[in-house]
Amino acid sequence: MSTRGFTGRRPAADTAHRLPPGQHETEDFPVLSLGPAPAIDLANWRFTLRHGAKPLASWSWQEFEALPRTTWRGDIHCVTTWSKFDTEWEGVAIDDLLAAAGIAAPTGFVLAQSYDEYDTNVPFADLANGKAMIATRYNGAPLEAEHGGPARLLVPHLYFWKSAKWIKGLKFTERDTAGFWELRGYHMYGDPWREQRYDGDE
Repeated sequence: MSTRGFTGRRPAADTAHRLPPGQHETEDFPVLSLGPAPAIDLANWRFTLRHGAKPLASWSWQEFEALPRTTWRGDIHCVTTWSKFDTEWEGVAIDDLLAAAGIAAPTGFVLAQSYDEYDTNVPFADLANGKAMIATRYNGAPLEAEHGGPARLLVPHLYFWKSAKWIKGLKFTERDTAGFWELRGYHMYGDPWREQRYDGDE
């Protein structure tokens, strides 16, 4: 994992309640990834919903940008102990994606899949009912490649490794299938408020 910009400071009394256990506030936006950002040509970009190997729906970039948009503003928390307050994201809510596809979730589990071959598991319940989106803009501007652009999953109530960068699709799975970091000792769920960083944390 590569990173830059880690800076922390003691939380002010009026914001301390916003920090999960073991976290510190940063005003930077640290960059973490398995490697360099993949080169993604928007002319060839596609986002696909699958049930196992079966495609359920797929959108080109132009089609995806025409879907209903939503905005979310709030705090994000990284397993490496930084938290960033009052971030603002715009994208397509997972609820709206399924509505556009005309389908209901076929299973209770999802594997988010990325263009750099990264994947991570998320229960579908943590993506539905306004809890998650495929984000394409950050703070009013197109999402930069180093932060997962052109599109990334945003699941802000879980540790940020669950918000897969450079996303290309969601695969519904019959069981909770471990992704890249989960296979390497990270927690299968990743709730910051329960400090579920690693396998074995309650």
